[in-house]
Amino acid sequence: MFSIMIVEDDEVIASALEEGLDKWGYEAFQATDFVDVMGTFLKKKPQMVLMDIQLPSFNGYYWCQKIREVSEVPIVFITSRTDDMDLVMAIQMGADDYIQKPFNLSVVIAKIQALLRRTYDFTENEQFLSVDDVILKPAESMLSASGETVDLTNNERKIMEILFHHKGEFVTREAIMTALWEDESFIDDNTLAVNIARLRKKLKSIGQDDFIKTKKGVGYAVGQ
Repeated sequence: MFSIMIVEDDEVIASALEEGLDKWGYEAFQATDFVDVMGTFLKKKPQMVLMDIQLPSFNGYYWCQKIREVSEVPIVFITSRTDDMDLVMAIQMGADDYIQKPFNLSVVIAKIQALLRRTYDFTENEQFLSVDDVILKPAESMLSASGETVDLTNNERKIMEILFHHKGEFVTREAIMTALWEDESFIDDNTLAVNIARLRKKLKSIGQDDFIKTKKGVGYAVGQ
């Protein structure tokens, strides 16, 4: 389980982040001693840090620089500042990404997932997959977007995994059926069509009306 340290003095925002991350299987915790953020970091040894810029005592730039002296863990700034210079400063101080308040939690999760995937080796038991604003959690058989979540059947989850792994590419109906057949999830052309229709209905319910694309005579794709 990945540990994520939240350095945010707004208790409402910090608690919302912690609760949201916990629901997605992360071990999130808040730094409460803003005079000794490094002490908490060195004691807890998180795999990622979410850092506000405006903090009591020392700002987020200062703590980012201090963390970079001892660690290369990914750091994401979360701030209400909108000046481009703040983004430039964040990157110069060693931050990996930048999220502006107010934020959509699903976007934060997607960014965290992508950054963790780039930083650590996810070769087995992938916890999350993302395409645009849609997050697939294979272990929980769930899709999420814009703060809404839908459950998937076993076949629906496997179909989405195949499409997510081939983001931006059309996967043939035959390739999908073969992949599920080999996994002992026997499926024919009609069953595939029914599953795709159900997936589209579920995606529409979370605001993703045209997420799965169809190219006649070719197949299906996501992330076009």
